[in-house]
Amino acid sequence: MMLEITLTVLILVGAIFTFIGSLGLARMPDFYTRLHGPTKATTIGVGSLLIASMIHFSTQEAGLSFHEVLVTLFLFITAPVSAHLLSKAALHRRIRSLSEPPPLIDATDHNAITSDEPPRRPSPAPRPSAHPPR
Repeated sequence: MMLEITLTVLILVGAIFTFIGSLGLARMPDFYTRLHGPTKATTIGVGSLLIASMIHFSTQEAGLSFHEVLVTLFLFITAPVSAHLLSKAALHRRIRSLSEPPPLIDATDHNAITSDEPPRRPSPAPRPSAHPPR
């Protein structure tokens, strides 16, 4: 009975996180925010489903099931690396984000950290030139 409850909770948590990650991928406004859905929530969701699968098949058979551990390790290694490479490629192609960038604070400007006045607005990002860099 306790095993079925544990498996049910892991499967529900996995399904909910996977659904939220997929929904974030479909609903977020720009490329950079769309990366968070599959790399954060979906990774946790699939990891939870794989843990449930490992527990289930380990109790059904004579030995431990390590196939899921290998898939989980592969997923946890490749998801952040691929998201990093995709974001670096988007930065290289100068794909703009629709979200507001954080304000720039100089290391010597201690008043910006302790002041009650609103932070200064950073200068806009440079526009891409008509000629690609060599």
